[in-house]
Amino acid sequence: MTSTDTSKSAAPSCPVLNFDYTELKPAGTWFEKWAETGQEYPYFLNQFGQGFWTVANYQGALEVLQDPHTFSSSAIYVQDPNPVYKWIPEMLDGDEHRRWRQLLAPHFSPSAVQRMAERIRERARGLVESLAERGSCDFMADFAQLYPTSIFLELIGLPVEELPQFMEWEHAALHGGQSDDNDAMISAMMMVAERFNALIAERRAEPRDDLFSKAIGFEIDGRPVTDEELCSFGLLMFLAGLDTVSVTLGWAFRHLAMNPDDRDRLVSDPGLIPNAIEEFMRAYAIVIPGRKVAVDTEFHGCPMKAGDMVSVPLAAAMRDPEAFPDASTIDITRTRNNHIAFGAGPHRCLGSHLARLELKIALEEWHRLIPDYAIPADANLLETGLTIGLETLPLEWNR
Repeated sequence: MTSTDTSKSAAPSCPVLNFDYTELKPAGTWFEKWAETGQEYPYFLNQFGQGFWTVANYQGALEVLQDPHTFSSSAIYVQDPNPVYKWIPEMLDGDEHRRWRQLLAPHFSPSAVQRMAERIRERARGLVESLAERGSCDFMADFAQLYPTSIFLELIGLPVEELPQFMEWEHAALHGGQSDDNDAMISAMMMVAERFNALIAERRAEPRDDLFSKAIGFEIDGRPVTDEELCSFGLLMFLAGLDTVSVTLGWAFRHLAMNPDDRDRLVSDPGLIPNAIEEFMRAYAIVIPGRKVAVDTEFHGCPMKAGDMVSVPLAAAMRDPEAFPDASTIDITRTRNNHIAFGAGPHRCLGSHLARLELKIALEEWHRLIPDYAIPADANLLETGLTIGLETLPLEWNR
């Protein structure tokens, strides 16, 4: 990291750095990098791109995420402080956000999610059974990405036959932006929006028992929700609900492939899986939330002005030794684990119960049929920095 000139100025107590947090690196690099950075610089100004503040410790992350009056969710990517889009409900503030959450909460409650468990298990089992006899796979492409995408399609009411098309759009939308050419990403998002608009029209004409049909009946301040709002909600579901589960699965299975003792413990005692999942989400926190400063504030020595952007790398917060003993050690039996992998405050992830269930069932069904597996010795694993995720994860096992 190096210092350079910038239009923003930091107080003497707030360091000024410059590093590209989106770089492609060898797998595991970013978690170590963020852990080191957070310990040395818990608060700093990063001059990369347009420049933004970074809060890289656990307590500071809580303060930002739990203070929506100072730190607005109207912009969530630090390089895009004035977005033309508004994903619902993530990019809403105040009463509008609260009303949407109240309408959506019953559909993502523990009881509502549990009613989906049998279908989710059927999907996981079918995918694992289709792979078991092969003896090898790219775990990311062949399981981790297919699994949550198929569940997403069923949840919103689209046929599973559209899975290949959505997988193509998902890859372009979520990973196309890693290159300088964003045309494929923009095109994919436009096509997803078109498909959602068509689905909305279909459900208005003929409602069914799916989430979009139910959302069509929502009212905000006594008025029906608009097609534009419904489409924005669908886009958030598409972006947030797919990549987070698949990427977390990638890190969990990489850890278990590299740590056979942990894997054997989960195989012999599946009751440990929920606890292990919490530790995987803590140790491999993949999301870097962004917030927009709503009012001028002095934050731990950093003079933040209204309109500035703030980055909260959860990978740094979750490896803060002041919050977690032996923070860089992955301990699947860790008991005190107040992680914030799902965020904190009013914008905490609405789909956390569904994500936990998907992760739990995936680990159970995979290890029921494929209990012993490894990463090939010649594998070259890379991770992206923007959402810290594996590009590929080759696995092999005895058939």
